[in-house]
Amino acid sequence: MASTSRVESDGEEEPQEEELERFDDFTLASSWERFISDIEAVCRQWMANGPKNLLEKGAVHLSPSMNLYKVKSELKYAMKSYCMEYHFETNGDGKITDWDCSLHDLQLCFGVKDFLVIAPQSVSGVILDDPESSKLLSAVAIALSNCSSMWPAFVPVHDPSRKSYIGIQSMGTIFTRRFEADHISSQVPVKLMHLEGLFELFVSKFAYSQLDFSAHFFQVHFTMKLTYKTISHDDDDATHGVDADFVESGGSPKGDTHTRTQWDDDCPWSEWYSAEDPVRGIELVTIWTDKMVESSSEMAELENASPHEAQRWMLCPDISSTIDGSRANSVGFASQLSLLVEALDMSFEAQFVEDFVSVEKPGMDNLKSSMVVPPPSVVDRLLKELFQDGVKLSGFRKSKHKKSRFIKGAPLESLFAQFCLSSLWFGNCNIRAIASFWIEFIREVRWCWEESQPLPRMASSGSIDLSTCLINQKLQMLAICIEKKQQLNEEYHDCIGSEDGHSVTMENDQVVDDSWKTPDPGEHSDEKCDSPSTPTNFHNSVNSGPTYGTKPDNFTPSSDSKSSDYMRRGSASVVGPMMLLKSHQSLHAPFTQEAPLMTEDMHEERLQAVDAFGDSFNFSAQLEKEILFSDMSAFKAANPEAVFEDFIRWHSPGDWETDDTLKSEPSSSFASVDSKDNWPPQGRLSQRMSERGNLWRKIWNDAPALPASEQKPLLDPNREGEKVLHYLETIRPHQLLEQMVCTSFRAAADTLNQTSFGGLKQMQTKIDQLYVTMASMLKPLQANRLSAGSEAIEDLRRLSVVFGHVEKLLTIAASLHRKFLQAPSMSEAIFTSYHEFYSKRMGTGSVEENGDTQFSMKLQVRNHERQIVSSMFTPPTVNQSWRKVLSMGNLLNGHEPIVREIIFSKRDQVSGNHYASHTPRGYNKEIETYRMYISGTSNDLRVALSVASCD
Repeated sequence: MASTSRVESDGEEEPQEEELERFDDFTLASSWERFISDIEAVCRQWMANGPKNLLEKGAVHLSPSMNLYKVKSELKYAMKSYCMEYHFETNGDGKITDWDCSLHDLQLCFGVKDFLVIAPQSVSGVILDDPESSKLLSAVAIALSNCSSMWPAFVPVHDPSRKSYIGIQSMGTIFTRRFEADHISSQVPVKLMHLEGLFELFVSKFAYSQLDFSAHFFQVHFTMKLTYKTISHDDDDATHGVDADFVESGGSPKGDTHTRTQWDDDCPWSEWYSAEDPVRGIELVTIWTDKMVESSSEMAELENASPHEAQRWMLCPDISSTIDGSRANSVGFASQLSLLVEALDMSFEAQFVEDFVSVEKPGMDNLKSSMVVPPPSVVDRLLKELFQDGVKLSGFRKSKHKKSRFIKGAPLESLFAQFCLSSLWFGNCNIRAIASFWIEFIREVRWCWEESQPLPRMASSGSIDLSTCLINQKLQMLAICIEKKQQLNEEYHDCIGSEDGHSVTMENDQVVDDSWKTPDPGEHSDEKCDSPSTPTNFHNSVNSGPTYGTKPDNFTPSSDSKSSDYMRRGSASVVGPMMLLKSHQSLHAPFTQEAPLMTEDMHEERLQAVDAFGDSFNFSAQLEKEILFSDMSAFKAANPEAVFEDFIRWHSPGDWETDDTLKSEPSSSFASVDSKDNWPPQGRLSQRMSERGNLWRKIWNDAPALPASEQKPLLDPNREGEKVLHYLETIRPHQLLEQMVCTSFRAAADTLNQTSFGGLKQMQTKIDQLYVTMASMLKPLQANRLSAGSEAIEDLRRLSVVFGHVEKLLTIAASLHRKFLQAPSMSEAIFTSYHEFYSKRMGTGSVEENGDTQFSMKLQVRNHERQIVSSMFTPPTVNQSWRKVLSMGNLLNGHEPIVREIIFSKRDQVSGNHYASHTPRGYNKEIETYRMYISGTSNDLRVALSVASCD
């Protein structure tokens, strides 16, 4: 019974236990399996889309590679978030070049192409827990296996500074490749500083550890890349800091303020500032291509090899690629010109220049507190440089840009242009500093006037250049007035100091006046009747006659001279066969005074008067009365028996009409009428000269017979000089700043235009475009159309930015030209590449978006260029060789490589060795079973290892 009941009870309990066991349903996925499924789904989606569709869906481009992109997806597992990134290339070639500069770090380390990276979304972005990293990598490997994908996958581990990774890649059903990379940042073993020790490190990964590696031979593929860099020219920052402090205190960098040699000492801008070398250095990459190495002794020999034995040389210039958006630390014309534009904007706040300096002027307190004026010692030094004795204008016009004349400023070497360039660095170019500097400048100009001292950097002869700014015209007028005034003073002292007041010799009744310039007699040797150099209208008749002065030495009286010839004075030459109307004598051309010089505002006053009174012939004569009066007096003295009609025939032949003039040009009428055989000449005055009350005839009647040497000068130097000083002392601030801006832009551009850059076409085009842009944007200033708050101010700010771009390109072109003077093709190739890079990022605005993008290029060095490149690596001095370490070998003129990169690899056939135990029959393929990438110097070392195994 008992047993029966026990059996029955056991039979009843079995179904209950089976029901309890059914709660463990393994068909339900765990969180880890769901995580794998999520990874698999994302990978399948990326594989299905392909590179083309991924690009359309917003794949991100990775620089500096041209065709590497990435997409990413967020995943969650065990309350943690992960980010999985897929890096892929758009080209279909599956091969990776070992030393391609555009490779991603993982591509270079492990020789892969497309790959996955999965990392936690944390601050460090790495996994510090080893079990977690192994589990995460296993999940990715399973997901990729389910997708039949052969993408390698990597997980960042350890500290971020170590750049450590572990990875795995399924190579099909036979092999699996595992990856591992780590970095040593200090205390690198001495053995691993040399190629021999690195070779043995790689061999130890597949050879027995008990073997003596130096006594055995191994078939190892080897390739190496060494990078050298020149020592920067500006390593010594101490002197540079002293110069910077000096300029910051308000001084001008002009002059010899330092003795340290700068790279741009022979550049034209070095007179004003020293630019940082934009080509900070030259990197040389030497590459030893794939080579079979069998023993560590071969590696020792290779370490002593010269870099010239490398199969390839690549040049990588280190050029500053910062687009000049912020000018806080920049030094150059562009930064100072932008400050000058701001001073122009503030110049409308006062009526007089003195208001910006005056203490009593209300409303200027804010300017006084924010704008510092340099001390008087700085002002005195600058004025001494500007008004240096003996400074004359040189032949700058021969080298200036052909489009410079379209900018209404002052020539580069003129006094006002030098003042403007000095002002750019005076007190950081604020309006108060400029005002105080201008006041002291005008005081020095007045001193030159009052003491009759020549005005330096200004031509004291010739005509006024109306294409320049008005201040430069006024200074040129003042220089001429000083010269005239000085000549008059010398004559006066000569007369007072002479023993005989009548010591002036009178030859042929002509008074010799040394104050007037004697023309070259050759100037009038061709003044013949068939080709007279006389004008055809009133306005040009002023310049038609010869200039006043002494009688030529080779002058001889006419053969038909009568007793009245002894009264003839101031004759320059006989005008061909022309005869006087009332006397059977030849017509003589007199020496005449030069027309009085006029600046642009004086011409405008005359034009306004003509517009107001109409184009009246008598009114025009009234404006030129003094000139006509002088010419008529000189003509009467040279032709005592002449009448008014004779003067018209000589001075304005267009107003003398004959029957022949209706059929021929006026210039030929002299030859057809005048000769001794058909005297007296036939003809009549024109209608306007025959009118009653003609002002010309009235002036003729009033004019005495006086040669030019005895006449009162048309130009009164004392009066005109005082007028010039009055203009300079009372000029409005905005008028001063407008002319300073135009002159400063022009002078700065003319200075940069003298830079030698090897004739680079792109650079010359940029300079030409700059002049055109300046001429266009400075027009409102040249036409005096500027007002407070004008839009032209903003245009000038943009112009200073454009100027800065051209200035930066020019310094780069100059630096490249100096470094590659013997290899111009290399400098041209580098500049062309940089110009293309920079042009895409430069604009007319003050801020650009891609300023952090670094310029990168590699230029193939040909065999005949290697010696030129090698000469750039000058042997380092003791101060420059600051790293006292054991040499790594492969020295280039005493320079160690800054980076040494090596790739060791071992390749094996799958069939016929221990890898082939489970391989299909007939399978025969060579694979890279071991690969080690090594990068570092004597201070650090990074090693990346990949191993293929049969699982």
